[in-house]
Amino acid sequence: MVKMELQLYNSLSRTKERFVPLDPKRVGLYVCGPTVYDFAHLGNARPVVVFDVLHRLLQHQYPAPAAVHYVRNITDVDDKINAAALANGEPIQALTTRTTQAFHEDMAALGALPPSAEPRATEHIADMIQMIEALIAKGHAYAAEGHVLFAVSTFAPYGTLSGRQRSDMIAGARVEVAPYKRDPADFVLWKPSDDKTPGWESPWGYGRPGWHIECSAMSAHYLGPRFDIHGGGIDLIFPHHENELAQSRCAHGTETMARYWMHNGHLTVGGEKMAKSEGNFVTVRDLLKRYPGETLRLALLMTHYRQPLDWSENTLVQAGKTLDRLYTALRGQESEARVQASEDILDALCDDLNTPLAIARLHELANAANGTNDPGLRVSIAASLRASASFLGILQQDPQLWAQQGSSLTPQTIEELIAERNQARAAKDFARSDEIRQHLLENSIVLEDSAQGTTWRHLSSTPTRH
Repeated sequence: MVKMELQLYNSLSRTKERFVPLDPKRVGLYVCGPTVYDFAHLGNARPVVVFDVLHRLLQHQYPAPAAVHYVRNITDVDDKINAAALANGEPIQALTTRTTQAFHEDMAALGALPPSAEPRATEHIADMIQMIEALIAKGHAYAAEGHVLFAVSTFAPYGTLSGRQRSDMIAGARVEVAPYKRDPADFVLWKPSDDKTPGWESPWGYGRPGWHIECSAMSAHYLGPRFDIHGGGIDLIFPHHENELAQSRCAHGTETMARYWMHNGHLTVGGEKMAKSEGNFVTVRDLLKRYPGETLRLALLMTHYRQPLDWSENTLVQAGKTLDRLYTALRGQESEARVQASEDILDALCDDLNTPLAIARLHELANAANGTNDPGLRVSIAASLRASASFLGILQQDPQLWAQQGSSLTPQTIEELIAERNQARAAKDFARSDEIRQHLLENSIVLEDSAQGTTWRHLSSTPTRH
């Protein structure tokens, strides 16, 4: 198969560009990972799934002996962590260990491959101190009252990534007004710690790093001062990525940090960004109690990664129905032969990760498989469907196993709906009772009522007593 040209939207240039790596034998991708103080919500999961697709695609575009180095960090020193540990009454390390493990479990349930490296910020304090020292030596940072700050005025291109005016940048960063700052826009590289917060010895006293310096130090450690792609959520463009870019270029004396900057859109609820601070979030862990991880993953890919995704339960229901249809085309069509992915689907993904178009073309393959009377051709098309879907991280399990798990609804959800239906029937609310039955039927769940109670079954499985 001919390798297709990969086009990516670069937030720095605000255009779609042909991807050309610095070294085709060693492609570098860095993505900002979680701050581990609580369970990940669905908005936190979106960049993980998006850049997992990019990781898979890059591995195809640059196969062995080339190497794709995907680095995603863990932020395990942060004021949010300190506050959560204090509120929970548990040691900070216990909190970060527990929440990191939960993050790994939840992302694995969404089918995300592990990154090549997953550094923890606390493992790279020495790298951060060294970078701060270099910034001071080059006149780009200064120490003041136990703090070290980056002097924004020393870096003329500051604001290029976000495209913000100076006044907007100061307001957008919610900058701390402090007498030790030379300029309101200057941001913290190092700050003092008391005996209740984590800290390390440094040339500026006992303290801890600012958030922005963490990713600059870790990306340089694993990928070098210049690398190919830096990714994250759109909310990180300013101030986090803007500050990363400035301090990295100044510390290393380079004209670029990452050549391509990629950002996924917000995940919203009723038009408002999903966030813990807004109280409008739903955790991946809670959703996994009611939906298969593959359903959540597909729901996050049905909208183009750069567009906002307004979440609702209906999004997950539709994703489950889509998987039902696609898995149906695979049933009984197992093939041991190695089949290449569809060029049409790869072409869609190479066009700035156009996952909605790729999913539409998966449907075309499924229709072709179901529409042929040639058994050999059907097997071949089904094998291509599975191979193509692997780039999206879906359709890789046994179709029969998918059918038996209750389609897009978990057994727990089905039983909860049956209990609600029983209550509706007892209250003579037959409209709601019929609505629940129809909803289950649309998800391939058949109810059978008898004097002994209600049983349910998937369209292709045996009854389950409720």
